[in-house]
Amino acid sequence: MYILIPVDGSEHSLKALNYAIDMAKAYGDELMILNVQPSFETMNTRRFFSKEDIAEYRNQLADEALEQAVRLVEESGLNFIKKLKIGVPKIEICNEVQENDVRCIVMGSRGKGPVIGTVIGSVSYGVLHEAPCPVTIVP
Repeated sequence: MYILIPVDGSEHSLKALNYAIDMAKAYGDELMILNVQPSFETMNTRRFFSKEDIAEYRNQLADEALEQAVRLVEESGLNFIKKLKIGVPKIEICNEVQENDVRCIVMGSRGKGPVIGTVIGSVSYGVLHEAPCPVTIVP
């Protein structure tokens, strides 16, 4: 089974990852590290950037978000897979649960989103209420 950890490179997502590493060791699970990027393909962006440029930018953002997370998991010695999805974060996170053998989701209380100072971020809130499995929110 997998423990799914959505990461965006924020301090909150890395704290959640450390918690998930301990949990995976206790349960003997593998980790699934997921980064979700927006499509960036709007009428305005397509006027100025090619699909290839948009994809390259998206991949660069994903690499930055996943870099430290992958290093932490590699240091733990656990088996893991990393994934990049394009779309709405709460939807893509819940889709991964539906499509894979996921025990639970462990995620940070807030990410790098525009809402600063809230107790729980909008992605965390959405996943908490829509996920078909247990969700642990790490403050």
